[in-house]
Amino acid sequence: MTTTRQIHLVKRPAGVPVPTDFAVVAVLARDAAEGEIQVRNLLMSVDPYMRPRLDADQPLGAPMLGGGIGRVVQSKNAKFREGDLVRHGAGMQELFVSDGRGVAVLKQDPDIPLSVYMHALGGTGITAYGGLLETGALRDCEQVFVSTAAGAVGSVVAQIAKLKGCYVVGSTGSAEKKAWLLDTAGLDAAIDYHAEPLAEALKAVTPKGVDVYFENVGGAHLDAALPRMNLRGRIPVCGMISTYNGGGEGVRNLFNLIYGRVRMEGFVASDFAHLNARFVEDMTGWLKAGKIKYQETVLDGFERAPEGLIGLFAGKNSGKMLIRIAD
Repeated sequence: MTTTRQIHLVKRPAGVPVPTDFAVVAVLARDAAEGEIQVRNLLMSVDPYMRPRLDADQPLGAPMLGGGIGRVVQSKNAKFREGDLVRHGAGMQELFVSDGRGVAVLKQDPDIPLSVYMHALGGTGITAYGGLLETGALRDCEQVFVSTAAGAVGSVVAQIAKLKGCYVVGSTGSAEKKAWLLDTAGLDAAIDYHAEPLAEALKAVTPKGVDVYFENVGGAHLDAALPRMNLRGRIPVCGMISTYNGGGEGVRNLFNLIYGRVRMEGFVASDFAHLNARFVEDMTGWLKAGKIKYQETVLDGFERAPEGLIGLFAGKNSGKMLIRIAD
């Protein structure tokens, strides 16, 4: 056995999480038994969806739920070899033992950094791909609005829409992120919702309306988008981050769904397992050709996972927020 660490939730947050809601706990990690593997975590993901789980789904005094990439350091399971890179959903643990369920070998393309498999070629990437193309039923050359367009999901959504010949508008929360959307991601227009009146700005930059609004925020963003929706528009709902810490703005314009015959539908990444092979082929090609740009915010140190999660709600990430534990 060896000593390792876990991130535990020790108190239910009241609003935005604070550092004292979490604890770094030292535990003993046993060796792999027959049919098992022992995995050392290399990268961990922190994502907005984790916040609602803290209210009920996340057990107190147990490793935080979440995904990551690790390396097999012991194997007594024929499906895995020592040294294999693996994706897992074992949560925030430096070292863990598994029977292999929920763990998959990762075949890394040598031309793509490992961290990219945590976003553009990972869960946020398939969420963007399936949410836009299947749930959003995107057609070439449509009018598209993406909220939090500089985030891990939104940035991929916006760039896929551009690859499909669409006119794309993105919202974001800073001048720096707005510049990245315009100058690097190549969007047609962008809105800094902290500096501009959102509804008025969106109306000004969508003269042909909106066919697909990719929803990540809810509240005022949804209220601004609804009057801009074209006949039979689609609103794939990936998230509503404005409500995750309690409160949030009310939505008054839902009646626009009726006469606009607008379809609004939620989804989760696991809905798109059937698209995975096509997604990996498309995304790998786009990345290697430089057609999809990305940003990463990487915090070094296992113990910084709570800092990373809290930082999401203060806009401290550019693109994907990751915790790097080891190389």
